[in-house]
Amino acid sequence: MSTSVVESSPLTLSSPAGRWVVATTVLASGMAMLDGTVVNLALPRIGDDLDASFTDLSWILNGYTLSLAALILLGGALGDHLGRRRVFLVGATWFTIASLLCAIAPTAMLLVLARVAQGIGAALMTPGSLSILQASFRRDDRAAAIGLWSGLGGVAAAVGPFVGGWLVDAATWRWIFLLNVPLGAAVVVIGRRHVPETVDPDAGSHLDLIGTTLGALALAGLTWGLTERRWLVVVVGILLGVAFVVAESRLRDPLLPLGIFASRTFAGTNVVTVLLYGAMGVVFFLLGLVLQGPLGYSPLRAGAATIPITVLMLALSAPAGRLGTRIGPRIPMTVGPLLVAAGMAWMTTIEPGTRYATGILPPVLVFGLGLTLTVAPLTATALAAVDDHHAGVASGVNNAVARTGQLLAVAAVPVIAGFVPGEAIGGEQLTDGFHTAMWAAAGMAALAAVVSWATVRRPDLTDTSATAESAECVHCATGGPPPSMAPELAAAADAA
Repeated sequence: MSTSVVESSPLTLSSPAGRWVVATTVLASGMAMLDGTVVNLALPRIGDDLDASFTDLSWILNGYTLSLAALILLGGALGDHLGRRRVFLVGATWFTIASLLCAIAPTAMLLVLARVAQGIGAALMTPGSLSILQASFRRDDRAAAIGLWSGLGGVAAAVGPFVGGWLVDAATWRWIFLLNVPLGAAVVVIGRRHVPETVDPDAGSHLDLIGTTLGALALAGLTWGLTERRWLVVVVGILLGVAFVVAESRLRDPLLPLGIFASRTFAGTNVVTVLLYGAMGVVFFLLGLVLQGPLGYSPLRAGAATIPITVLMLALSAPAGRLGTRIGPRIPMTVGPLLVAAGMAWMTTIEPGTRYATGILPPVLVFGLGLTLTVAPLTATALAAVDDHHAGVASGVNNAVARTGQLLAVAAVPVIAGFVPGEAIGGEQLTDGFHTAMWAAAGMAALAAVVSWATVRRPDLTDTSATAESAECVHCATGGPPPSMAPELAAAADAA
């Protein structure tokens, strides 16, 4: 894909203008990462303060993920057509205003609506972060600029649980949203002054509004139906999903070009992504609730409990990526999900009275090690399985698929755990439901291992420079915060 910088010549990283562009994109991505990291930690306090049911808490998490997953590909396409800086700044402004609405929401319903709005802003903002770097810097400086962006993003992901837990402990959960207001204002002010405008001259002539509408309605129907146990709505969501696929197969400029799934490895990798990120979403949603509920942890302590996952990702993702390059992705992408499944199965022993050092840390470490072994080869394989011209689309699709997996898995938690919508859930019931959900999530991860072994073959992962460059284009959706920030942490470690 080619890009044109319409307001300036390509930037150098050593120039003040280049550093301002990096700072702007880091602030935007860091804001989204922090928000994605700390909301899970705040859910118990939000529930107490707003008298929210478990279903309400599910919607507070999934309202954001729903609008983000449904619109992130459109956000990337809008940037290509209308100008990446323009769409990026609109998204940052929208995200900031929505964050303020989240902070002042007096009821759970209004908080859910504000979270949906926040997800729309993120869908406009996050694809632009990486595409702006790709389009704004000269070729020799792109890798360094992206490495700096991803490294600082890894730092944001690492400190997120501490900052979020401390804010919820020391003040109120509302501060995790208020924190976005000055950060978002800085992004808009700096972006207007220092970020050059770029467009994609090779972008298609039409935006796929039909596909976007059908896809969003399908996800909304499935999420609502699963969360509320309305099975007719689930059927409608499935039918809308079928209509989305049919429409995408017939449109000239589809949002999701189905031809890229002709690659068996790419198709299999995305099935693995749905299963693995869905399982991860269940863990990160429920583990914080169980730690702060039946086990009595504070928000700060609950956030610190999962820090070993971040440490493993930062320390070992680069070696895991090199291992996948050397021996091929099939073995790491099979063994990794099996370790993730083992960690989840081990988490079924967590209950009131369990000691952290002997009963919580070991399964967390096994879970984190499995993620570390899987994520870098998975991302590289998804990109290398298609030709360079489609690598940007493949990157965006894989990112959207990850969010969709998380969205639907979290929506299915009440069904899996046996929770009745709208009813209060006691500590013992939450613990039992957590155990049931962990077994289901472990089954998803184990199935991901089977799919990897059956479908993943060894693409050419050696020409990483070409793959990396082509990945940051078209929809450029890798800049967003997936469920556990795993791709960002992998990129940060690799850049280091």
